[in-house]
Amino acid sequence: MIKLYGIPMSRASRCLWMLEELGVPYENVPTSFVGDVQKPDYLALNPNGRIPTLDDDGTVVWESMAINLYLGEKYDKGLRPKSPEERAHVVQWSFWGMTEIEPGLIEAFVHRVMLPEAQRSAAVADAGEQKLQRPLAVLDRELGKRRFLLGDRFTLADLNVASVLAIAPIARIDLAKFPNVQRWLAACTDRPAARKAMGRG
Repeated sequence: MIKLYGIPMSRASRCLWMLEELGVPYENVPTSFVGDVQKPDYLALNPNGRIPTLDDDGTVVWESMAINLYLGEKYDKGLRPKSPEERAHVVQWSFWGMTEIEPGLIEAFVHRVMLPEAQRSAAVADAGEQKLQRPLAVLDRELGKRRFLLGDRFTLADLNVASVLAIAPIARIDLAKFPNVQRWLAACTDRPAARKAMGRG
């Protein structure tokens, strides 16, 4: 059976979402950032000491985006790319979500939600949100041309980018200027698999 090591309130959430979309049997092995990832048994799977890690009957993959790309290829349910061109765009958007969206979003999230009040910096949080303005404008323009990132169907590109942006409301990121992003993000995160993976249904 597939084992996914991690906890839902982490990057493992996007892999849990993917597994739920695919409908394949899996076990979520609760593995926390602190302590668990430094245990010898876990380091034997992932020497980086990070989560998530996937063990698919001996095939071990780390890095959440790589895990989702692997799962999409092996257990396709219509989410994987259907051509080399689509594959390039799935990879493009997945990397873009990690490099253009996640850094600023995490800064805002950490300093508005995660850290104890005394350790938070409003300036750092606001700077993180400001970093998001340009990539969100890019995303909004692209989503003004089509329903989803690759066209009319929900694909792995949408799942991977939406899984990054899903914490925007928690981080109190104002998306009002980006109506296409708001529409698309709601459509993605309201999917039954997303709701289940995120503990909302």
